[in-house]
Amino acid sequence: MPEVKKTKFYGVFKIKGKISTINLVPNQKVYGEELIKEKSVEYRVWDFWRSKPAAAIKNGLKGLPIEDGIKVLYLGIANGTTASHFSDIIGKNGLIYGVEISDRPFRELIPTAEKRGNVIPILANARKPEDYENVVLSKVDVVYEDVASDDQVQIMIRNCEKFLKPDGFAIIVIKSQSIDVTKHPRQVYKECLQELEKYFEIIDKVELDPYEKFHLFVVMRWKG
Repeated sequence: MPEVKKTKFYGVFKIKGKISTINLVPNQKVYGEELIKEKSVEYRVWDFWRSKPAAAIKNGLKGLPIEDGIKVLYLGIANGTTASHFSDIIGKNGLIYGVEISDRPFRELIPTAEKRGNVIPILANARKPEDYENVVLSKVDVVYEDVASDDQVQIMIRNCEKFLKPDGFAIIVIKSQSIDVTKHPRQVYKECLQELEKYFEIIDKVELDPYEKFHLFVVMRWKG
């Protein structure tokens, strides 16, 4: 019988050395992940190699501001791999507004969103938050951004200005190779953090190697 241990992260558990979340939709996989049943509770293994927050936790992240009942604006939700674990954690009283610009992953996201009931897919460009302000009807607790773009810092700021609650949290995955391939990744991280610090308090930051090379996972609090 596998032993299930709580972690310091809300709604995240450790089983057999793997982290997991409680499956909001029992017997349903999202991306081929392992399901583990223990005492009538079904857990979904959160794959370090497939999801950046899982990699950040594995690499020593101190805290993740994803909790039961919160609202999340997810920029670059793709087909919903990571968002599905956020969906598990926030539960039926929470809500994820998932913005995706590409048609194919958006189509793959829709059935997952329909089964889960707490994910609203939005086909839109995260550079243009005005295009979905009629869908995101209230301020959110967290803005999460995983967008491959050289202006990803500006995208984050623009969306937080429009949608994030005062003192809300923001999480950005800085992709150095999308911003400037000619510079060392840590130089890119430094420059991005300097710009972000004008708007946010940096709470924690973790490099994601070897799970995601040249990525920095940053948790922040909005000063706005």
